[in-house]
Amino acid sequence: MPSGPDPIDPATGERAGRPRLPARLARAVRREARRTAAAAASGVVLAAAFPPYDLWPLALVAVAALGLLTRGRTVRQGAWLGLAAGLPFFLVLLKWLNVIGWDAVFGLALVEALFFVPLGAGLALSSRLPLWPLWGACLWVAEEWARDRVPFGGFPWGRLAFAVTDSPFLPLAALGGAPLVTFAVALTAGLLAVVAGAAARAVPLARRGTGRNDGDGTGGARPARPAAAAGALAAATVVSGYAVPVPTEAADTVRIAVVQGNVQQPGMDFLGRPMLILSNHVEATLELAEDVDEGRVERPDLVIWPENASDLDPHRHPQAYAAIDRAAGAVGVPILVGALVDHREHEGYVENQGIVWDPETGPGASYTKQHPVPFGEYVPYREQLSKVITRLQRVPRDFWPGESTGVLDVGPARLGDVICFEVAYDEIVRDTVNDGARALVIQTNNATYGRTGQPEQQLVMSRLRAVEHGRAVVTAATSGISAVVAPDGTIEQRTEEFTQDVLTADLPLRDETTLADRIGSAPEWALAIVGVLSCAVAHVLGRRGRAYGGIGTDEKRQQQ
Repeated sequence: MPSGPDPIDPATGERAGRPRLPARLARAVRREARRTAAAAASGVVLAAAFPPYDLWPLALVAVAALGLLTRGRTVRQGAWLGLAAGLPFFLVLLKWLNVIGWDAVFGLALVEALFFVPLGAGLALSSRLPLWPLWGACLWVAEEWARDRVPFGGFPWGRLAFAVTDSPFLPLAALGGAPLVTFAVALTAGLLAVVAGAAARAVPLARRGTGRNDGDGTGGARPARPAAAAGALAAATVVSGYAVPVPTEAADTVRIAVVQGNVQQPGMDFLGRPMLILSNHVEATLELAEDVDEGRVERPDLVIWPENASDLDPHRHPQAYAAIDRAAGAVGVPILVGALVDHREHEGYVENQGIVWDPETGPGASYTKQHPVPFGEYVPYREQLSKVITRLQRVPRDFWPGESTGVLDVGPARLGDVICFEVAYDEIVRDTVNDGARALVIQTNNATYGRTGQPEQQLVMSRLRAVEHGRAVVTAATSGISAVVAPDGTIEQRTEEFTQDVLTADLPLRDETTLADRIGSAPEWALAIVGVLSCAVAHVLGRRGRAYGGIGTDEKRQQQ
C-alpha cells in the first residue's frame, strides 16, 4: 500500500525518488532521436532495394523496420517517423535529378516524402488493432494510390512493386497489377516485423531465465505461437507468386528492329544542334538497311525509333521530313518515329508524338503523349513561377496532352505506344492494352539522366508491365537503355548507354488479357479503402477507450 507522497529532497526541491523534469525530457529526446535516426536509416535501406542497387530483399527489411518503429506510437509520432523515413528514401531514389540541380532533388523528394506523413500516422494508428500487418499493407497501397494522382497528375516513382521485379512477388502483377505486388511486399514485411518483435522480447526473458507461466503450463510458449504463424504466413506470401500462371504463349510474332541512335552529349543540353539526333537515327537505320540488303540481317517487319528521335517537327521542316523518308525508304518497312510536333491549333504548344511513317505514303497515324511531365514538359503557373525560378525558362514551350491511347497499326503489328514516364502510371498502360494493343512499346529519351540510375529504374517498370498485362514490351531509348522484354518479364536483349546500336527480335503478339486487365483498378481502391477504414476504426476504439478511464490510451500503450 502507498504510504503517502514521496518526501521533498532539500538539496533539489524535487520529490525524492522522481527524476528531475529536465532529465526525463532529455531521456525522451534521446529516445525519439534514436527512433528518428532508425526511421531515416530505413528510408535509405528502402532506396537500396531499387535500381541501380537492386537489393530487393531490403524492401522487406525497410518496411518491417518502419512498422516496428511506428507500432505503439502516437499519431503525431508516427507521422514524424513517416517523414523521417520518406525524405531520405526519396533523396537517394531521385538523386538522378541532380543533373538539373540538388534543389530539384530536395524539392521533389520533400513533396513525395509528405505522403509518408499520413502513412506513418496511419501505421501508428492501425497498429493498435489485431491483425495490424494486414492494415499496414493496405495503407502502403493507399499511400501509393494518392501519390499516383496528386499533385499535377501524380508521380508514382518509388512504388514497392518497382523494387521487387527480380523476386517471387512479380507474377502477382498478372492478378492485381502493381498495387497487389505492393500489398504482398508490405504484408510480408509486416508479418516479419511480428516475428522480429517476438524475438526481441524473447531475448531479455531468456537472459533473465524467467519461467513465466501463462496459466497453461507452457512457460511462455503461447506468445511464440502468433510469431510462428506470422512467419509461416510471410513465407507463404513470398512463394505465392510461384503459383500464379503467367500467360506467355504468342498468337503470332512480328520481326522488329529497335534503333538507338545515341546523342552527342548527356545532360540538360543533350539535343545539341537541330538535326543531330535525327541524323544519328537515320544513319543507324541506313546501316540496318545495308545489312538487310547484304543478307547479314533478316528484314524486319517494322522499325522502332525512340522518343524525340526527331527534335524538329517533320511536318514543318522539310529537311527533317526528307531524312525520315529516306530512312524508311531504305529499310522498306514502316518506322514508328518519336518526334516533337508543333500543335496545329494552339500556337506556342508542342506535342510529344509517336508517328507511324510508311516508306511509300509517309507520315500516318500518331499518338500524342497523354501525361506530360510537370516542370519538365510543361510549367504549371508558368507566369508566376518563372519569375521566381528562372531555370524554368529552359522549358520554352508547354507540351499539349493527348486524349487517346496509343494503339497504332505499325506494319503488320497492332502496338500500344506509351511514351517515357507514362510507363509508371497504371491506368495509361492498362487502357492501352484493353484498347487492343498486342505488344507494348515504350518510347523514351533518358539522355538527360544517363548513367544516373534513372534508366534502370524505368526499365524495371517495363518488366512489371510485361507480366501485369501478359505483353512483350519494347523499350526504345535515344541513348539507352533500349531493351526487349518477354511477357514473363525476362529481359531478352538490352543495349548499353550512350552507344549507337540496333536490336532485332521476333516479338510475340498476344490477344489474351490478364485478370489484372479485366478487373482494372478495383484491387487498388479496395485495399486503399480498407487501409483508411482501419485507421477510422482504431481512432473510434481509442476514443471509446479513453472515455472509459483511459484504458488503451497511447500513453498506457507506450508504457507497456
